[in-house]
Amino acid sequence: MTREIVRYGDPVLRAKGKRIEKVDDEIRALAADMIETMNAANGVGLAAQQIGHALQLTVVDVSAVEDRPSTLRLNGEEKDPRTSMPLVLINPTVELHPGTTISLEGCLSFPEITADIERAESVVAHAKTLEGEEITIEASGLLARALQHEVDHLNGVLFIDRMNSAAKAALGSRLKRLQKETQRALKL
Repeated sequence: MTREIVRYGDPVLRAKGKRIEKVDDEIRALAADMIETMNAANGVGLAAQQIGHALQLTVVDVSAVEDRPSTLRLNGEEKDPRTSMPLVLINPTVELHPGTTISLEGCLSFPEITADIERAESVVAHAKTLEGEEITIEASGLLARALQHEVDHLNGVLFIDRMNSAAKAALGSRLKRLQKETQRALKL
């Protein structure tokens, strides 16, 4: 089922997600809905907060993006990112490797707003799968960026928090308008 994506201004986006101790049918259904919602919105990632649930659950799928390559090692084994998606990650953590890159980034909770964001070029992520398996993901490129973006969401950090001050100032009026529209809609 496709869910409504929460927009900037909704307090749930600033909420740190609760750890998931047990994967049950409700969590599995939520993850399936998140994948469907992400795909319907043409996104590469979606955190539970973005559909109104403050949980440590995210989905990522960079397989459709041809012009921003990624590398993926899953539990030490080289994988093709195009055939290994979507990833459903429970209680993920990310270790940043040295070396950063600046690239254009957007967010489904901020429609039509993008900015250049500096992030680590490669990361190591640890998470559980829906089957309860502990996995280690080594990633670079767009997949590394998406993992950082989504884990930020799970901790109440938004991509606008990573913008430089000039970008934030340039987008200030659009961000305020979006925040006010969302807050007005929440009061209805």
